[in-house]
Amino acid sequence: MRNKLLSRKFWVMLAAVLGSLGTGISGIIVGNQTLAIVGSCLTVISAAIYAGVEAYCDGKSIEANANTDEESTIGFLE
Repeated sequence: MRNKLLSRKFWVMLAAVLGSLGTGISGIIVGNQTLAIVGSCLTVISAAIYAGVEAYCDGKSIEANANTDEESTIGFLE
């Protein structure tokens, strides 16, 4: 969990979610239904984008580690 709190991606996502929630709450308070719906949609979209970016980065990390392991094995066999 500590690594997650040090992640810039996490803090950007958190700021986007809080901003979107603020927009939605503002829409509810002033009675603007469109603003409330936009805030709700942006909250979900920001979380989805974060999940997608994390999955992509994890995939690239696994791919890089696999390539490193293969190079180590090939060097050992020569």
